[in-house]
Amino acid sequence: MKIIPTALPQLCLIEAEPFVDERGSFRRLFCEREYAEVGLPATVVQSNLSLTGQRGTIRGMHFQRAPSAEAKTVRCVRGSLYDVVIDMRRSSPTYLKSFGIELDESAELSLFVPSGFAHGFQTLQDDTEVLYQMSDFYSPELSDGLRWNDPAFAIDWPLPVASISAKDAAYADFEAGADYGFSYP
Repeated sequence: MKIIPTALPQLCLIEAEPFVDERGSFRRLFCEREYAEVGLPATVVQSNLSLTGQRGTIRGMHFQRAPSAEAKTVRCVRGSLYDVVIDMRRSSPTYLKSFGIELDESAELSLFVPSGFAHGFQTLQDDTEVLYQMSDFYSPELSDGLRWNDPAFAIDWPLPVASISAKDAAYADFEAGADYGFSYP
């Protein structure tokens, strides 16, 4: 397993290094020791699997506020998606910057998303499944988000939007100067 930094502090790509033999292959997707060695939260308290049936569907842009702000590792296990994050940590040198990457079932990549980032994705194929490993428990009362097409971020989604939940479509625009409660580092 390789942990590869991105241009946004603490946001990392996790590259699985497959072991292949006559039986097939084996991949390590998480290692508490290797995460801790580079300063990433090494606690996983919850794993989630989402299935999105229709290509072009957007889920996001989600985050969870303190005291249950969560980091997550995201991996596409079936299909493909365009994954996007926005740094919401006011004191970060990359505050309000976004990062996008295509993840698919054949890639050896996962994305580690630190707490303090809004996260979302658009499916590029029907029946796309996404595995999340979370550092904190889901708390509905702390769950929040930003609108997927907020002009403050100008995310360049690769496909026309085929579907989005009413909740995700109704998130408010980003408020300049608002404190979303995230700190850096």
